[in-house]
Amino acid sequence: MKLTELAALQAYAKMMNTLSTQPLEPLLAEDFVYESQNVFQALESKQEFLGYMVPKLQTIARAKATVYAEMGTVAAYGREQPCVILAQNEKNNLVGIVLAKVAGNKLKRLDLCVVPPPEAAERSGEYPT
Repeated sequence: MKLTELAALQAYAKMMNTLSTQPLEPLLAEDFVYESQNVFQALESKQEFLGYMVPKLQTIARAKATVYAEMGTVAAYGREQPCVILAQNEKNNLVGIVLAKVAGNKLKRLDLCVVPPPEAAERSGEYPT
């Protein structure tokens, strides 16, 4: 079965909602790229991303902070596309959206964006777990 942007984003949302990289890890390409408009440097491999994300999720869990990762769609970069809408502490405190790029059967790239703003996305009310 071919990996879709939607399925990759559902796995990312599940990772954020469960604070475990397990749903996303098998989908990542070895040359996976994670870029955030809030962070200066991109992470440019599966290992680099996991080395960043595992401690980040552990910190969120220890702090008993709440992250909400909701499925949505957004008109961005010339097309309507699936996205994950991120919120912190409460479901309406939106902080960003995540877009995906898939090649073959692997997730090649995730972009955490503040432009377009998360308020521009259409929310679904679906929080994968």
